[in-house]
Amino acid sequence: MAKCLYCQQENSADNTACEHCGMQLPQLTEQKKAQRLSRFKWFVIGLAIFCFMMMFWLPRTVPPVS
Repeated sequence: MAKCLYCQQENSADNTACEHCGMQLPQLTEQKKAQRLSRFKWFVIGLAIFCFMMMFWLPRTVPPVS
């Protein structure tokens, strides 16, 4: 089932246009969904590594005020 982004109505998976309003339906295949999920997973892992490295690299004490 594909949901129309314009009118939010459910359509059969083999349609390319919405049965209710005629707008084009999104064409996300399972392969593209898996690719986007994998890319997001690697982004989160990279962000976690960056934050972990910043915990050790950034100074922990406040410099004295002159």
